[in-house]
Amino acid sequence: MPESPLSRWIHLIRPQDFVWIPLFIALAATSEILDVFVVVPLVALGLVQVLEPKIEALSTTRWRIAWIILKMAIIYLLIAYTGGIESTFWLLLLLPVVSAATVLGMLGTLLFITLAGLADISFLLYLDWDKFVLERPEIEMLVQRVVCLFLVGNLANLLAEALRVQSEKYRRVAEHLADANRQVLEAQEAVRRSDRLAALGQLTAGLAHELRNPLGTIKASAEMLGKQLTRENEVAREVAGFISTEVDRTNSLVTRFLQFARPLHLRLDKEDLTHTLDRAIELAAREAPEIAIYKNYAPEIPPFAFDAELMERVFYNLVLNAAQATATGGAVTVKTRANGPTVETAVIDRGSGIDEKVMKDIFNPFFTTKKEGVGLGLAIVSKIVDEHGGKIAVESEPGKGSIFCVSLPTDPAPPPTA
Repeated sequence: MPESPLSRWIHLIRPQDFVWIPLFIALAATSEILDVFVVVPLVALGLVQVLEPKIEALSTTRWRIAWIILKMAIIYLLIAYTGGIESTFWLLLLLPVVSAATVLGMLGTLLFITLAGLADISFLLYLDWDKFVLERPEIEMLVQRVVCLFLVGNLANLLAEALRVQSEKYRRVAEHLADANRQVLEAQEAVRRSDRLAALGQLTAGLAHELRNPLGTIKASAEMLGKQLTRENEVAREVAGFISTEVDRTNSLVTRFLQFARPLHLRLDKEDLTHTLDRAIELAAREAPEIAIYKNYAPEIPPFAFDAELMERVFYNLVLNAAQATATGGAVTVKTRANGPTVETAVIDRGSGIDEKVMKDIFNPFFTTKKEGVGLGLAIVSKIVDEHGGKIAVESEPGKGSIFCVSLPTDPAPPPTA
């Protein structure tokens, strides 16, 4: 249930807000002049002081400066009405000075302190100098008033600056903790995925080996049956052909299962990433001729060690998936860039995107959203990238497309020896 405006305002009320009420009442009660022209400015000043931090839309630096100017204007009119240079309300000039010190830097604070001091001294212009004589004690008092504004403003600015520095440190620590927590969660997910892959791999390998023998027998029997059938029995010959075709398709699936289950043995040689990408893009383009594939390669990437054959399979799968997710006449972009000790390859499409609900499962084996998919393509991709010591990440927004980014180390650790 959405929160009502009244509830939001109640939550914004702080105990400090109730302190302002008796303070402004005390100022009004001790004033020598107490009428509507004193009460209204004091009430307005109290409202401004309470509302200033609560209106989020007006919390920018520009609006904060406007709040400070508004307070200074109200105080100036109040001092002018209650005696000018002799008014006891001159102390209220500390409010805009302290407000400026808490939200602005040193220069902004000095500017508003100077404005407050000039505002106080400006009431000398309204004196009748034929009747008023400014003696040394009065001059010293005015100087002390201006100095007091500078002292309070400078102290408030120092405290606010120390608080800002401390807050920035806490913010950075919080960001580092959030980043570390995210990396830990990603690592845990990778471990869980690896465990699932290992378990499913063992199961798949055993099942695939057991299936291949009967599949071979079924295909051989279907071919023998097709040869022995007479030409007049066309339906039976056609059915025998169907059996052989379906066995081939099933055998292809078994082969993919074995590829997924079989341990990878990387052949790390220094290869040119652009050549590998070009071969993968060429293969994918043959299967999706209606999709334009653009290349945006970083020229400064030198050859580095990776298994070109396996990585070609990775990029072929990613580019083909991106092309299949893109509407006819659309485009896919393959982009590379160097990022410190890693090289990043991004496959970008503007297709249908991936639903957030299934995002966490797309690299899991046997998970697919395609009607005829097996769900091993991205699982094998993830496995190959992991074996290279790299990372694969995906960003997607439904209706706007997806970005699959593969990061490979330019100096990978050597594969473990048997």
